[in-house]
Amino acid sequence: MPEQSLTIIIPALNAARSLAATLAACAEACAETVVVDGGSRDGTPDLARRLGVRVLEGAPGRGQQLAAGAAAAAGDWLLFLHADTRPAPGWALAVRAFMGDPVNAARAAYFAFALDDPSPQARRLERLVAWRCRMLGLPYGDQGLLLSRALYDRVGGFRPLPLMEDVDLVRRLGRRRLVGLPVPAVTSAERWRREGGYRRS
Repeated sequence: MPEQSLTIIIPALNAARSLAATLAACAEACAETVVVDGGSRDGTPDLARRLGVRVLEGAPGRGQQLAAGAAAAAGDWLLFLHADTRPAPGWALAVRAFMGDPVNAARAAYFAFALDDPSPQARRLERLVAWRCRMLGLPYGDQGLLLSRALYDRVGGFRPLPLMEDVDLVRRLGRRRLVGLPVPAVTSAERWRREGGYRRS
């Protein structure tokens, strides 16, 4: 079976502070990477281009940004990733292994949730998210989502929703088609600190 190609799709809006670290982590896969900018005013598109990444620009709205990225992607597999989320070292090997198993053509995968915050509250939130994924089958977008283009098209892809577009797609996939990868994706805790961890979750 020939090796499957991967496209990483990152929606962004005023993400210059976090995007460089995310793109550095993505480089581990040596895969096509597409940043879909929703009208940033902080130089996000220019930063991505300087780092050698393809940029699409359009209106804000994460659902439609993700859909635009998928439509432009060349990969057999799609990895959707938030601009402030960095897969931990070794992630590309786990992703390639998942992609290489024919059984997974009909399944989707997500990373374990982690925050870049040493506080006990952050660890409690990580445990809460792990419980949510295990019991409810509801990983969120800050855990990434990996699936074949064929499966993405079959379930109808991302809808143009301004919020909860990740939950909408995951529910259409169904918990039986979701698999947790043994690698964390580390998300910036800035928004959790600003908005309050439990309220945001």
